[in-house]
Amino acid sequence: MILLFKKLVLIAMLFSIALPTCSLADERPNLLFIIVDDQSPFDLKIYNPESKLDTPVIDKIAREGMVFDRAYHMGSWSGAVCTPSRHMVMSGRTLWHLPRNRRRKGTGSVTEKLTAPELANTSMAAVFNRAGYETVRTCKKGNSFEAANAKFKIRNDSTKRGGTDESGSAWHAEQVLQYLDQRETATEKDPFLIYFGFSHPHDTRDGKPELLSKYGAVNHKDSRSLPPAHPLQPQLPTNYLPAHPFHHGHPGLRDEVNVSGVWKNRDEQTIRNEIGREFACSENIDTQIGRVLSKLEAMGELDNTYIFYTSDHGMAIGRHGLQGKQNLYEHTWRVPMIVKGPGIKAGTRQEGNIYLLDVLATMCDLTGTTYPVTNEGKSFKPVLEGRQEIVRDVLFGVYCGGTKPGMRSVRKGDWKLIKYDVLDGEVRETQLFNLKDNPEEFIEQHHHSDVIKLTGNTPAGAQVDLADDPRYAEKRKEMEALLYQEMVRLDDPYRLWDQTPIQEKESAK
Repeated sequence: MILLFKKLVLIAMLFSIALPTCSLADERPNLLFIIVDDQSPFDLKIYNPESKLDTPVIDKIAREGMVFDRAYHMGSWSGAVCTPSRHMVMSGRTLWHLPRNRRRKGTGSVTEKLTAPELANTSMAAVFNRAGYETVRTCKKGNSFEAANAKFKIRNDSTKRGGTDESGSAWHAEQVLQYLDQRETATEKDPFLIYFGFSHPHDTRDGKPELLSKYGAVNHKDSRSLPPAHPLQPQLPTNYLPAHPFHHGHPGLRDEVNVSGVWKNRDEQTIRNEIGREFACSENIDTQIGRVLSKLEAMGELDNTYIFYTSDHGMAIGRHGLQGKQNLYEHTWRVPMIVKGPGIKAGTRQEGNIYLLDVLATMCDLTGTTYPVTNEGKSFKPVLEGRQEIVRDVLFGVYCGGTKPGMRSVRKGDWKLIKYDVLDGEVRETQLFNLKDNPEEFIEQHHHSDVIKLTGNTPAGAQVDLADDPRYAEKRKEMEALLYQEMVRLDDPYRLWDQTPIQEKESAK
């Protein structure tokens, strides 16, 4: 009996050594995930030094962390691009494996088997709940993954796009600050995951009066008139066009015809005013982030917190003659991505070749949390630690929220292909860009004298779409094959007009 008792005591001692105590668990890093709504990376000075937008807090995060130059969202099967984007953030699933995928007859081999059952139970908050984290969320309402959002232990969501503290971005910051005030007085503290989302700079872009004045903008409401011109308004984007050269393929698309303050207008006054409104909203977001970071610093928790800053997708607002988020040019397909935290060398940049769907795996990797079995993303922790430059070679993009099959894009290295197959075959176009030589994706229309006069930018002669240039025929063929391979690999249910059964066989090898 004594021997048995000694064995039991020894086992208990071993367990007490093996199991982490509360104080040890508290040493795990915190996570602050900041996501804004509708922001092109090129709005920010860290991606576009010519930008007039002032974001001193975001700039400081960049100086103290790592900036990613090739961060993308995989795309959308909906005009509400934020819906699949935010599903991917929350679940780590690829586009065609999401539960909101609306399948139709004749769309190929996509079946229910591609959507993981009860996916919300392996989504971001559920994973970190099980890992012992306090999970907190504030964001807009709607166009997201509701079942996954409901898993946060503390949740305060509301769409706030007004020009006051109560109706705008300050409201979201207040929800986080209220949680931190409560945390500050707690005697025992688990690590936290805070999903800090904003409703801006998505339209309606009603900025605070003092920030609107700074950027020479007004909250324009009259569709029968143009907003006033003002010298303080941001300049037109260098790749601005008064119209896109062919139809984008989504008739009646709200973002292209019915955004308050813009509607169908693409003139200089309208676009510069709308960018000014957007910048007013974005600077206010920066201010609100600063309030939260100051609080974390005062609490002594900032240094043990990984901070992610990103957007759900980019935005056009005049670039290439487009207004919305339903295209695959770099200004809209790419997203800003900055990460700061323990072990990340300050002031670094990497290409990364990452998707938003990689965030969940990366959070797990950084905190020693087991990946959910449903995850399809790749951790970019090795990039953050300086051990790798990229996590994948090829990037794939989709927009088919309008007429089908829609748009597709693929990027490898400096080369990018975009294809359009819309309006029942009325529009079938291919574009090929060398992004090293033509990062703005200039096309023929950017070389017209009237456009050059408006933008003040004269593209180089070689800065054009190269798809029909015979010198690049082999490169186009290579990129076409690569696009098809990605479509097959990622279970894209559609095929484009010029994709052949031969490609199907070659892709299957």
